[in-house]
Amino acid sequence: MGTRRSPDLLVGADGLGRCPWAGSAPEYVEYHDGEWGRPVRTDDGMFERLCLEAFQSGLAWITILRKRPAFRAAFADFSIATVAEFGADDRARLLADAGIVRNRAKIDAALHNARVARDLPEGLAELIWSHRPARKPRPVRLADVPATTPESVALAKALKKRGFRFVGPTTAYALMQAAGMVDDHLAGCCVPRSAA
Repeated sequence: MGTRRSPDLLVGADGLGRCPWAGSAPEYVEYHDGEWGRPVRTDDGMFERLCLEAFQSGLAWITILRKRPAFRAAFADFSIATVAEFGADDRARLLADAGIVRNRAKIDAALHNARVARDLPEGLAELIWSHRPARKPRPVRLADVPATTPESVALAKALKKRGFRFVGPTTAYALMQAAGMVDDHLAGCCVPRSAA
């Protein structure tokens, strides 16, 4: 018996079935097909995902995707070493940058989190991947995708214990999805399952 195909898949103009959230904008299709759920193993790559997930809190993800080039320019391509050295002038520059989300608390958290990440003995990616849950089958329905899991709760606690900000269990689970620690593409989705 083969894998069950999700009835929630959205078939695009190209004839491919995708997770339904990926169908409303070209940016979503590109992100869904090429990045979401693919393993991120570098500290700077993980820092970018952590920052963007925090900036997304309370906003639509499409807003973050459309502002991503500006975020990368403003935050030095999310280089932990560089952002950790940002000072008052950089903070003022970020708060004035209309290309990004100008939320004072989120900007302050990103700068603070860079300093915490820089000082982690094991590195950010290793810390986060140490909370990877056991591999499970892809969800069949969109309703089967959780907002939090015991592993995301544990990851949020571990990050907060080390001093990270804006890292609740829901943000931690979205980070796990974005960084390929869990594969929440729906059953039958056109994106191949990662080997990680």
